[in-house]
Amino acid sequence: MDDESAGGMSAGARARLIGAGYAAQGLGYAAVVTALPTFKDRQHIDDTFVSALLLLVVVAAAGGSILADQVAARWGSRYALASGLFLAGAGLAGTTVWTPNAVFAVILFAYGIGLGAVDASLSMQGVLVQARLGRSVMSRLFAAYTAAAIAAALIMSGSLESGAGAAVAVGVAAVYAVLVGLVGWRLFEPGRTRRSSVAHAESGRSVRPIVIVCGMLIFTAFLVDSAVSTWSSVYLQDSLAAAASVAPLGYAAYQAAVLVSRLVADHLVPRAGRTPIAIGSLLVCGIGCGLVVALPAIGAAVTGFAIAGIGVGVLVPLAFSAAGEAAMESSDEVIAKVNLFNYGGALLGAVLLGALSEPIGLQWAFLIPVVAVVATLPLARRVGHLTAREPAVG
Repeated sequence: MDDESAGGMSAGARARLIGAGYAAQGLGYAAVVTALPTFKDRQHIDDTFVSALLLLVVVAAAGGSILADQVAARWGSRYALASGLFLAGAGLAGTTVWTPNAVFAVILFAYGIGLGAVDASLSMQGVLVQARLGRSVMSRLFAAYTAAAIAAALIMSGSLESGAGAAVAVGVAAVYAVLVGLVGWRLFEPGRTRRSSVAHAESGRSVRPIVIVCGMLIFTAFLVDSAVSTWSSVYLQDSLAAAASVAPLGYAAYQAAVLVSRLVADHLVPRAGRTPIAIGSLLVCGIGCGLVVALPAIGAAVTGFAIAGIGVGVLVPLAFSAAGEAAMESSDEVIAKVNLFNYGGALLGAVLLGALSEPIGLQWAFLIPVVAVVATLPLARRVGHLTAREPAVG
């Protein structure tokens, strides 16, 4: 890694600033997904159109992740992160007012590019600062994302209850993202990893097992996350007839469980080991989503969302940490590849559930995450034994 230091900032202080970046991402994403019922009403669109918009965001985010990899290669991941925050903030601001649906789609596309750039570069930054500190902090960084997401859900609930509208919560998230980007432009972690021979050795075969195993854990975790994040409020309000002010609380309960699990994971994973924790986290995700399917009641659904949150909360930072440590010399590049699996999971979790909401209903659509969990369990057994094979020298 490049040992450049910016502004005399300590690694601990820089970790806290990167945590603010995670918070900006969580605040913005949670504001958008909990505003979906409002967007539906304001734009006069149905679940199928929402699914199409979410597909657009997922495609844009995948492109943003690839773009972040290119920016990180040339200038460093701190610039990819700051630029992504600017674009995400602009997109969030654009959703606060009514626009024709074509314009609304363009705004969400721009937000998606920023979302993907921030997703990838945050994990790059987290792995770099974790290596500099010499201790596990990824779960606590992700906890900042989660705490902000809870705050966004509660702000949204309060805004809707008071009559102020969803634009207040989304606007707060937009301003915060831009402010963090402005500060972080110079002060995010300046370290970089080389575009190493490790990542390109033998056409990438040296890191392929890392990308596949960690990528599939990310795929499943984000499938569960996007299913709950995108459709929990809609399911509670439209399918279970919850009040508009109650509907965001399912997402808040989910994020509260994610937060608790992330606050303890940095201490738990080194003691118990990555493999048993990965397997256990997947099983908990499946149990939570299974409860939503089995008991169509508001209390059971909120409880199921919370249980799923415990598993997702541990699984995401565990997978990124495992990928970064297994290929530390090229962690920027490997993490960018692993992060792309995020969008496959988001595609199924957000778009497919919405597409199935009409023919079978959202209750049964929540079986999709359960199936993904079962399919991913065999790969979780390998997560504790990953390493990049260095190419021969000389």
